[in-house]
Amino acid sequence: MDGKRAPLFVFIFLSLSSAIALPYQNFLLTSLPQPLYQSDSSSDLLQTLPLHDSDFALDLHHVDNLSPAQDSTAESLFKLRLRRDALRANSLSHLASSNISARNRGANGFSSSVISGLAQGSGEYFTRIGVGTPARYVYMVLDTGSDVVWIQCSPCRKCYRQSDPVFDPTKSTSFSAVSCSSPLCRRLDSPGCSNRSKKCLYQVSYGDGSFTVGEFSVETLTFRKSRVKNIALGCGHDNEGLFVGAAGLLGLGRGKLSFPAQAGRRFAKKFSYCLVDRTASSKPSSMLFGAAAVPRAAVFTPLVTNPKLDTFYYVHLNGISVGGARVPGITAKLFKIDASGNGGVIVDSGTSVTRLTRPAYVALRNAFRSGASNLKRAPEFSLFDTCFDLSGKTEVRVPTVVLHFAGADVSLPASNYLIPVDSDGTFCFAFAGTTSGLSIIGNIQQQGFRVVFDLAANRVGFAANTCT
Repeated sequence: MDGKRAPLFVFIFLSLSSAIALPYQNFLLTSLPQPLYQSDSSSDLLQTLPLHDSDFALDLHHVDNLSPAQDSTAESLFKLRLRRDALRANSLSHLASSNISARNRGANGFSSSVISGLAQGSGEYFTRIGVGTPARYVYMVLDTGSDVVWIQCSPCRKCYRQSDPVFDPTKSTSFSAVSCSSPLCRRLDSPGCSNRSKKCLYQVSYGDGSFTVGEFSVETLTFRKSRVKNIALGCGHDNEGLFVGAAGLLGLGRGKLSFPAQAGRRFAKKFSYCLVDRTASSKPSSMLFGAAAVPRAAVFTPLVTNPKLDTFYYVHLNGISVGGARVPGITAKLFKIDASGNGGVIVDSGTSVTRLTRPAYVALRNAFRSGASNLKRAPEFSLFDTCFDLSGKTEVRVPTVVLHFAGADVSLPASNYLIPVDSDGTFCFAFAGTTSGLSIIGNIQQQGFRVVFDLAANRVGFAANTCT
C-alpha cells in the first residue's frame, strides 16, 4: 500500500514546487554587440513563415546596424544609444504631461499635429518598405509612439541625409495629394491649407524642436509582396533635426492617422514584433501583421484608455517581483492615469531602457541590490545607478524579475535587465527612475518576447521564446 501512495506524493510535491517563483536564475555573460551592416535580403524566418493572404511580415533592423560609421566601436554606439534614449523618454513624457504646448513653426500659420518621441535619432528599429508605384524601397522608422506616417519628398526645401534616394512623388502613379476640404485633412490635429494649390498641409513636431512639414497625401505602401493602397502620409519637403539615414516614419500608435488605424482591417487589427537580443544573435528582429502575429503562447493584458491622449499603448502594471517576492511599495496606485491624463504605463518600441516613476524605481532597485549582494559593485554608469563588476566571470546567479501586469505575469530573462555597458565586464541594472509621472516599458525589457498588439480585442500580449 505504501508503494502505491508514493507516486501520488511525488506528483503533489512537483505540482506545488513548480508553482513557486524561482528566486534566482543563471545568467551567461555576453559582451556588447559589435556593429553589423544589414543587407536588404529577407531572413530565413520570414521566408518560411506560414502566412495567410491577409498577413505580411517584415525584417527589423536596429539603428546601430543600419549605417554605423567605419570607426564605430561597441562602446561608442552604446553611449550614443543612451543619449538617444534620454531624448526619447523626455519627449514622450513631454507629450504625456498635462502642460503640452504645441510648437508653432510658422508653416502657413498651423501648429504641430503631433508631438512625438522620435527626437534626434531615437528611432531604434527600421525596416524596408516600398513607397509608391512602382515601389521604391526605403528605410522607415517603426514607432509605436507616433501616429502620422511620413516620408521625405522632393523637391526638398531642406532635407536631412538618408540612406536611399529621396522619394519623388512625380514618379509614382499612385501618389495623390489631399485637398483642403478632404475628411482626411480634417483628421489632422491642426491641418493647414496652401492658398495657392488648395492642398492640405501637415506638420509633425517633436519634443526637441525637430519637425517635418509638407503636403498631406495618399500613397501605396508595399510590405515585401503585400501592397496596401490609399495610406494617408505626409510628403515632407522641409525636414529638420531628424534621424540621419531613415527616409521617414511608419507611425504605429493608437491615433486615428496611424498605420494600424488606417489599414487595420487589412490585417484583422493585429500586429506584433519580436526584438532579438542583439548581444546574442545576428538574426534580424521581425514584425508580423495579421493572424500570424498572435502566437498561442501569449499572455495578455488589457489596453487602458487615456482620455487626454490616444497615441500611446497604456497598460495596467500592478507590481513587480524580485527574487520570487513582490517588491513592497510597488502597487498599481503608482501607475494610475490621473484626471489630467498624467501618469500611466506605456509599452514603447522606441525607448530602450524601462523608466519607472521614481518611488517604484527606488523600491525595485533596492530589492535587486539586496538580492544581488553577492556580486561585486561597480561605479554608476550614465543613467544607471546600480552596476556590477563581473570581469573574469562567464556566468553568475542573479535574482529573478517579474513584471505583474493585469492578467499577465511576464518573467524576464536575466539579459533583459542586466546588460553590458563596456568591454571591461561592467554590467548594469537596466531600469531607470523618472520624475515624470509616465512610466515606459522599453525595448531592452521586451527583447526575446513577441509583443502583440491585438487591437481587435483591445489588448497587448507577451509571448516568450517565439521569435524564431
